[in-house]
Amino acid sequence: MNKRHILLANVFFAPFTYGGATIVAEELAKALVTRGDYRITAVSLCTRAELETYTVTKSERDGIVNYVINVPQNRSYHEMYNNPQVAALLGELMDGLHPDLVHVHCVQDIGTGILQTAHARSIPIILSVHDFWWICERQFMIRPDGTYCGQSPVRIDACRACAIDMGEARTRFEHLRMMGALANCVTYPSQFAYDLVSSSGFAPGRGVVLENGVRLPGFGFSDAQGARRARDPRLTFGFVGGPSQIKGWPTIRAAFELLRQEDFRVLLVDGSRDGTWWTSAHTKGLRGDWEICPRFEQENMDGFYAQIDVLLFMSQWKETFGLTIREALARGIDVIQTDSGGTVEHTAARNADLIPIGSPASTLQKRLAAALTQHPKAQAQTPVAGYADQARAFHQVVEDVLAAA
Repeated sequence: MNKRHILLANVFFAPFTYGGATIVAEELAKALVTRGDYRITAVSLCTRAELETYTVTKSERDGIVNYVINVPQNRSYHEMYNNPQVAALLGELMDGLHPDLVHVHCVQDIGTGILQTAHARSIPIILSVHDFWWICERQFMIRPDGTYCGQSPVRIDACRACAIDMGEARTRFEHLRMMGALANCVTYPSQFAYDLVSSSGFAPGRGVVLENGVRLPGFGFSDAQGARRARDPRLTFGFVGGPSQIKGWPTIRAAFELLRQEDFRVLLVDGSRDGTWWTSAHTKGLRGDWEICPRFEQENMDGFYAQIDVLLFMSQWKETFGLTIREALARGIDVIQTDSGGTVEHTAARNADLIPIGSPASTLQKRLAAALTQHPKAQAQTPVAGYADQARAFHQVVEDVLAAA
């Protein structure tokens, strides 16, 4: 079989996995390899003092070779989005690998040179937007004071309060917009992301919505879930975000302080690499039984979700996609969430009683109390797209791009 060869670029990639977008990039790549008609090669970054800067190491996992470029720690503002030395190394890789297509995921620190390099070699490009890096130098449209920007569309002249150097910010904004025009197709994980980024002048007319897949529950999940509920019938809440304002932790803590009930459990997942996000001080004085859990890998997520009944998703900014929300819904887990952009674009989430961003803690407290009063109740798994589904949809995008090219 003549396999399509895709060069995939993401700032992180296995074995150095970090962040939801990296998980999506990895899982989509594995799903494409599993199809049998694709060969995937990855390129990513690391920053390791023991290696010479701008050297390339090679690793392999799950049948995917990863070329890792070692970049220096202290790079300039300009090099964080357009690094000629990284671009030159990417050009050497393309000349040696001869990919049929370049798939650009999150390239903060890799830079836009990958688009220029591929375009110069007439290699078709699919760009997948995962966050707001292409229209916001702060990447997530979160102001220095920790609040959501709220621009829609984004206009660079309105960024003065956030930009350290407005001239540099403007140059970056215009450069990224020009580079976006080099992509043959731009995919977005939600209609919200598509509308906001496109209306901000980025790659108009080139975008399509390509919803991310999630890891679906494995065989035996329902049995494990039922066994836990039989063993401990108390309602269990779960929170996967860190103890930050933007993820809603102050609101969550204040809501539990208002709660009068105490016959429940709460599991906090420490998503940090070194287990330093959460300490017992964060939950001191709160009713209920609180437990801090270490971060879990994709293959172990069923073990966490089998332990909870309600996922708390109190994001205080508009996100492009809700990975954990869909993971929970696919496993019959209720979700209490804010009206946070692309996170609500699933039928079950969209029809839920969404909490407006910035609502007082009492709003969440009432939802917590209602969940406790209604427990136990039947919880059905919601149909959610898996990574194989995303791979099928992405395959069609690839075929359309190659046919047009």
